[in-house]
Amino acid sequence: MASTLVPSNVHTARTPEPPIFNTPAEERLHRKQRLASAFRLFAKFGFSEGVAGHITARDPELADHFWVNPFGMHFSHIRVSDLVLVNQEGEVVEGGKPVNAAAFAIHSRIHAARPDVVAAAHAHSLYGKTWSSLGRLLDPLTQDACAFYEDHSLFADYTGVVYDTSEGDRIAEALGSRKAAILQNHGLLTVGGTVDEAAWLFICMERCCQSQLLAEAAGTPIKISHESAMIAHQQIGGSRVGWFQYQPLWDVISREQPDLFD
Repeated sequence: MASTLVPSNVHTARTPEPPIFNTPAEERLHRKQRLASAFRLFAKFGFSEGVAGHITARDPELADHFWVNPFGMHFSHIRVSDLVLVNQEGEVVEGGKPVNAAAFAIHSRIHAARPDVVAAAHAHSLYGKTWSSLGRLLDPLTQDACAFYEDHSLFADYTGVVYDTSEGDRIAEALGSRKAAILQNHGLLTVGGTVDEAAWLFICMERCCQSQLLAEAAGTPIKISHESAMIAHQQIGGSRVGWFQYQPLWDVISREQPDLFD
């Protein structure tokens, strides 16, 4: 995958790899730190909307449990110590704060359906929810959008706030094996093999929605051909590339807001 980041004839140091952990406790702390950083970045980018939105990270030892933001806490205030551990029944195992019922209904079913998914992100971001109202997939208009080419789906069945796990099952079914879904009249959903990847994909997808809305408002955008879009997807759509794209954002937020580690 590293060869997709630079031309093959250019000599360069090997790009970083996701870390390997010696113990579940070490990996748990890492996931929680990255999860807290993702909330801070979502706040920084304006993705918070009242009490809506949630990002989850599967526990590395209790695979049917996940860490999530407490209900009603602003993304910009979330620290590692604020994160809540929830079991498969929706019960708070650690944290002592309430959990958004919609977060459990959606994320519990995605984590159950996709053992490969470590993290999932959903928020009511402005451009994502605006684009979702069109009931369309993103077109391959830019290189960045090609990361999602033939790798995202549409859940075209909005029935109100998701409180029932049966609707979570239908969202998971619509997502399938893809990296993202557009929840019609609702917003965006992304998943990843790391918290870093899922968060980066959400940030990138939100900007792709903004880009396509602007392009279509200005005129008739030219789509990248299927063949070229597939090549670009292979180059920039991989899991490790998504993880790597997040690292500069991690550097920024961890230096700007070190209290997230509390």
